[in-house]
Amino acid sequence: MNTHYTYFIILCCSLAGPLALSFDKKVAFYKKWKYLFPAMVIPALLYIIWDISFTQKNVWSFNENYITGIKLINLPVEEVLFFFVVPYCCVFIYECVLWYFPRLTNKPSANIFLQLLAVVLLIAGIFFYNKKYTSCTFIFNAIFIAILYAQKKYFKTFDAASFLVAYTIILIPFLIVNGFLTALPVVLYNNAENLGIRIYTIPFEDIFYGMLLILLNISIYEKLKSSVAF
Repeated sequence: MNTHYTYFIILCCSLAGPLALSFDKKVAFYKKWKYLFPAMVIPALLYIIWDISFTQKNVWSFNENYITGIKLINLPVEEVLFFFVVPYCCVFIYECVLWYFPRLTNKPSANIFLQLLAVVLLIAGIFFYNKKYTSCTFIFNAIFIAILYAQKKYFKTFDAASFLVAYTIILIPFLIVNGFLTALPVVLYNNAENLGIRIYTIPFEDIFYGMLLILLNISIYEKLKSSVAF
């Protein structure tokens, strides 16, 4: 077997289920594509820039044995696709949560939790300022959560409870996929730039790296849906 397609195969397997189920009559996720695809662009661009920078600074790197060798600057094309494939799968799960658990919305406790989390992440990010992955991931999360609530009128359709429940569910497949990527390893991390805390082989920071990616996608996605609705 040609191992150079490993990362690409992992992405294809990740996408297969959500893509096939997008045509389910209840959720009918394919009807939301007109909001989803534009919503994915800005987060993907931000993450690609972030990824390029951190690869240059040796915060992480990629194992040439498991990638095709096609690159955008210093990023494997598979890594670029990651920022579209993962959000697609995660927003699909989020839409399923909205459909099957409609009573989750407008829970004040969820807003309080997310705001407190932002404070904790900001403090931790500042405290670990000398660890690039930890500091940037925590602080960027805190900043965007602050923006969500500071601009509540603009992001009025964002619902913290639905997001938190969805992301809790998302963590299961997210950690499985990241488990493969870090166990082989496809992605190698410089432990000097993170806390050194691992969930199996996955850096603890990955939970919040993924959280921000999905938070960006969902908040923009909801904004686009509401803009068309009105």
